[in-house]
Amino acid sequence: MEELTIATPCLRLAARAFGAASGRPVLGLHGWLDNAATFDRLAPLLPEGLRLVSLDQAGHGRSERRGEGVYHFIDYVADAIAAADALGWGRFSLLGHSLGAGVAALVAGTIPERIERLVMLEGLGPWTDAAAAAPATLRAAMAADVKPPRLSGRGVPDLEAAAQIRKRAGDLSLEAARTLMSRGVVAGPEGLVWAADPRLRAPSRLRLTEAQVVAFLGAIACPTMIVRASRGWPVDPAMEAARVAAIRGVTVARVDGGHHVHLDDPAAVAAAVSGFLR
Repeated sequence: MEELTIATPCLRLAARAFGAASGRPVLGLHGWLDNAATFDRLAPLLPEGLRLVSLDQAGHGRSERRGEGVYHFIDYVADAIAAADALGWGRFSLLGHSLGAGVAALVAGTIPERIERLVMLEGLGPWTDAAAAAPATLRAAMAADVKPPRLSGRGVPDLEAAAQIRKRAGDLSLEAARTLMSRGVVAGPEGLVWAADPRLRAPSRLRLTEAQVVAFLGAIACPTMIVRASRGWPVDPAMEAARVAAIRGVTVARVDGGHHVHLDDPAAVAAAVSGFLR
């Protein structure tokens, strides 16, 4: 495991790397409010010969926050491409979970000539709005009064307390929560506080339309695998079917587990994706 700092034109992004620097490059993208540690348990089980660089996306983990405090989904796509450029990668593969899977899908549709393989864990593109909903979406976002989340007013005393809170907040095991919190908190004046920018919780100002997302998916040219968990994030079946149908040559694998199955049962996910990545 190796810690990296990647300087892009807009931000300094932190990352955790696995495997030899000479390995086939894979960019890892975590889910919303998670961090680069999301692949800590999966990475050692992946095939040899890969160089997995797991990013802390903007405002998460140890990466810089956006100065203007506004997080647009499409900007994560630009960040990922800028990170690959800074690493000197011409062609590379993508491994994304949840939010990161959506980012990876749009990266693959934006620069299809550079992507070798795409794995999407528990995600298939961003949330969308109907075009007619855009004014109301922006109005609601502008009206929102976003405040930093308060746990007790003094942070939490230790990593174990932070892990217990993270476990209660989402469908994942305590061990998985401990893994994420190892990178998800920083020292504050009165205990540990969340590393993620609290403004990440702000409502989106603008979302893509479903037609736009399907267009990105249709532009993907590389072999693609989608991994769905049996107790994962619920999605509209019709929307899922339409998105899957838009991707040429896609493979869908199903594993038993929840939304963070790659942390809770990394062996099952490794078994599903290793042959594909190899």
